[in-house]
Amino acid sequence: MTDLSTTYLGIKLKNPLIASASPFTKKLDTIRQMEEAGLGAIVMHSLFEEQINLESNELDHFLNYGTDSFAESLTYFPDLEKYNIGPEAYLELVHAARGAVGIPVIASLNGVTSGGWVDYAHRIEQAGASALELNLYYLPTDPNLTGAELEEEYLRLVRDVRAMVRIPLAVKLSPFFTAIPQIAKRMADAGANGLVLFNRFYQPDLDLEKLEVTPTLKLSTSDDLLMPLRWTAILYGRVKADLALTGGVHTGQDLLKAVMAGAAAAMTTSALVRNGLAHARTILKEAEAWMVEHEYESVRQMQGSMSQKSVAQPAAFERANYMKALQSYDNRMPR
Repeated sequence: MTDLSTTYLGIKLKNPLIASASPFTKKLDTIRQMEEAGLGAIVMHSLFEEQINLESNELDHFLNYGTDSFAESLTYFPDLEKYNIGPEAYLELVHAARGAVGIPVIASLNGVTSGGWVDYAHRIEQAGASALELNLYYLPTDPNLTGAELEEEYLRLVRDVRAMVRIPLAVKLSPFFTAIPQIAKRMADAGANGLVLFNRFYQPDLDLEKLEVTPTLKLSTSDDLLMPLRWTAILYGRVKADLALTGGVHTGQDLLKAVMAGAAAAMTTSALVRNGLAHARTILKEAEAWMVEHEYESVRQMQGSMSQKSVAQPAAFERANYMKALQSYDNRMPR
């Protein structure tokens, strides 16, 4: 019998497919449905730093970066009292979810600075979360803020959260670092047990009729798998942290590619939004059927088998692959 089990953040999962943070986790009913659909674990929707600071009337200075001269830009932030459930309700939901399902429940904190709100990491642990995912979602707009300064702020935050909790800690990174392997290593050194690749920054659009900046949210496709797949393959075996791939996991083959690149887990949301929660079962069945056909007995057997350190041509993940792709496209052009 094919063994789909894996270990992520030191936690044994029945399979590597995880539901990433989404509004699905705002209700116990849908949390139960995700377990019934076969998912190996779930990541709760994020509790935002701004929400916690709003509750204590202490908005962090990073919230105002770039807004000192443009007060109207503050209107781009949602009504945080209505945007999401409050901090206390979030803790209650995490506690209730742990009692409602048998799969691991990973809480999510979204923030960028180290402050009093970090205390909530400990409260999340007390609520019973199996692990904590720290979602570093910040778009720097201040031209005086250097990349090195921002990285140090991130690392300080990870260290401070690590000091607050004993449960496993994952850090969700963006792909916009100059040297991803180095920041990945530093995150692991700071106490991250796992790295999630990558955060998707939702891009605003312009409404030409209303002359307004409007938020947009576009679901991913399997094409979005390629960037996190590449970096998962490069980082596998080079950092002392488990890797989780997120973005573009829609099919059984997407899941298998993630694992073979080196991911201990693959996260999905867009596929569930587009096809319903039961689609998780389809993804898992497709993956298992492929493994049986190709005589793989377990996920552990295939994990990292197509990482950069394992493939016959490791340069395929680097610049040489770019030149080869251009040559391939050029050969298809009409003469």
